[in-house]
Amino acid sequence: MSVSEVDLRHIATLSRLGLDPARVPALVGELNRILEHMDVLQQVDVTGIDPDARALDSAPLRPDAVAPLPFAHPREHFAPAMRDGFFLVPRLATHADEAADE
Repeated sequence: MSVSEVDLRHIATLSRLGLDPARVPALVGELNRILEHMDVLQQVDVTGIDPDARALDSAPLRPDAVAPLPFAHPREHFAPAMRDGFFLVPRLATHADEAADE
């Protein structure tokens, strides 16, 4: 399978991509080399290989460890008011209670 300039322009139109006319020959060549590589990969014998096998299955993984993030300053430095481990921030004027306006 190969891509022609007409195919490339059609794909660009379908994808709503701008296409610089000067780059068309180079892009056609790049896409054709990619497709040639895919043809080579199609010829690889994969019989006897589990389709669900992945390289990640054999890679050692580090254990999950939850640790607090170190801060350069204590949490109280970021907001002077705290309650139950949460920062208390003043209500924004844009979120003022609508009942107070009436």
